[in-house]
Amino acid sequence: MAQRKLKRGLGRALAYAVVGAWSLATVFFVVWICLASLKKTRDLFGQPWSLPRDPAWGNYVKTWVSSHFGDYFLNSLWVVSVSVLMLLVVCVPAAYVLARARFRGREALTNFFILGMGVPIPLLFVPLVVIITALRLGDSLSGLSLVYVALSVPFTIYVLTGFFASLPREIESAATIDGCSDFQTFWHVMMPLAMPGIATVAILNFVGLWNEYQLSLVLINSPGNRTLSLGIYALISSMQYSGGDWPGLFAGITIVMVPTIILFVLMSERMISGITMGGVK
Repeated sequence: MAQRKLKRGLGRALAYAVVGAWSLATVFFVVWICLASLKKTRDLFGQPWSLPRDPAWGNYVKTWVSSHFGDYFLNSLWVVSVSVLMLLVVCVPAAYVLARARFRGREALTNFFILGMGVPIPLLFVPLVVIITALRLGDSLSGLSLVYVALSVPFTIYVLTGFFASLPREIESAATIDGCSDFQTFWHVMMPLAMPGIATVAILNFVGLWNEYQLSLVLINSPGNRTLSLGIYALISSMQYSGGDWPGLFAGITIVMVPTIILFVLMSERMISGITMGGVK
């Protein structure tokens, strides 16, 4: 018994040590990138680990204006926000029906959505381009948003189905006894209870789509429709001919990171509670 407790304690200590080391390394590199973005190129290569003596805030102005990161930021914000909103509108009712209703083919339909999570995205490049071109949505933010929604549906329904299934059926029965219709039960009773899970999938999809690169590279050609990930790629490509503006590149990376960091700081507690509650059953 004592040996079992000792092994369990050592395993837990090792897990905490690995997670702690990973977290410290992540924080270190994030802070270093932010500090490097405030240096001049000469100082960055001459003293890479020192604090910036005279913060060069002009790096952000140059990246935001000259490198058009302001436009890319708005493009990403529009595409990701619309995609997440459309995902919730489509997936929340669908997940509720799959989790609470009883009808023939329900399990097969649920497994079909789960199967969609295992399809490699590169295999879909050609059919996606053909479909988007046929819909006359090629090289457009609307077409990119539509693709984001379609490919994010399996994961979103998978998470929300498990969360709705964990909610007590007694609450749903009580609402029915009180005279609520199926829609009223969903809208006024079950969906408010599922808000932690809905917030969780909204955050995870926002972060994933905000950093998405492959699909936007395939579907977007015009510089004016670039997202932030494509903006970073364009900035790296231009450095081959401009002598290398590394502080500007780090400023662009910081611009990409800041929204997701703020989102996690503000919503991390709700997201963790949503994941925990969804895994109870």
